[in-house]
Amino acid sequence: MKICSTISEARAACRDARSSSKRLGVVPTMGALHEGHLSLVRAAKAQCDAVAVSIFVNPTQFGPKEDLSKYPRQFDRDCRLLEKEAVDILFAPPVEEMYPPGAVTWVLVEGLSEKLDGRSRPGHFRGVTTIVAKLFHILEPDTAFFGQKDAAQLAVIRRMVRDLDFPVEIVACPIVREPDGLAMSSRNAYLNGEERVRALVLQRSLQQAQQGFQAGERNAVNLISAAKEVFAREPQTVLDYFEIVDPDTLDPVERVSQKTLVAVAAHVGATRLIDNLVLEP
Repeated sequence: MKICSTISEARAACRDARSSSKRLGVVPTMGALHEGHLSLVRAAKAQCDAVAVSIFVNPTQFGPKEDLSKYPRQFDRDCRLLEKEAVDILFAPPVEEMYPPGAVTWVLVEGLSEKLDGRSRPGHFRGVTTIVAKLFHILEPDTAFFGQKDAAQLAVIRRMVRDLDFPVEIVACPIVREPDGLAMSSRNAYLNGEERVRALVLQRSLQQAQQGFQAGERNAVNLISAAKEVFAREPQTVLDYFEIVDPDTLDPVERVSQKTLVAVAAHVGATRLIDNLVLEP
């Protein structure tokens, strides 16, 4: 595995990987890798001739009161995991490489970036789309792999790719869960034992909505109300949002009549977690 810390190194490595018409897949990450990330790597390995992974804890997608300083950084461990998966290129730049002094240019997907997580975390998606656009520009992948857990992020990136004509196919990979159903996340490491149990309320709320749907309920307000009752029985968690939306526009829907995203975010102790599922009539 070739480890690149500069843009010029990464460009050269990816250019070499794409030679002889090889298909390059990219998996953008912030490190602290878990099985969810590795599932993206395996999907990329299955669909592409060469795979590059980026590890970059992107400061511009964190708010002033968020967890940038304590976000887990496990570079040596991450390298061992990626080598085991036979990744070809690792791009792990320092902050000053990606944001040179005086940088003032941003990529903003208006209309989507203010919804769901973007509403709760102002400026978050501006940071995400800016860094992903830079990665696409530097690495020039044919395909990029993202997790369905970050469904709002997925919608925003897909719109950016469409609007800016990036020649990149976006592949969404299924959520990977712990045996008890909790969606895998690097932030799960923040949870203590009691919080870890309470965090399962996110999955239970989604299951409540799914059960209502399977029983014939199509009214989104009713499905949301039943899911919020699940949270009401777990008073030490704070619901951020529970919404039923169009997966492409992130606009709320009144009735579930086509493929629909059910998304939830909540604070468990000091940790904010997200989860979702898709309903298909």
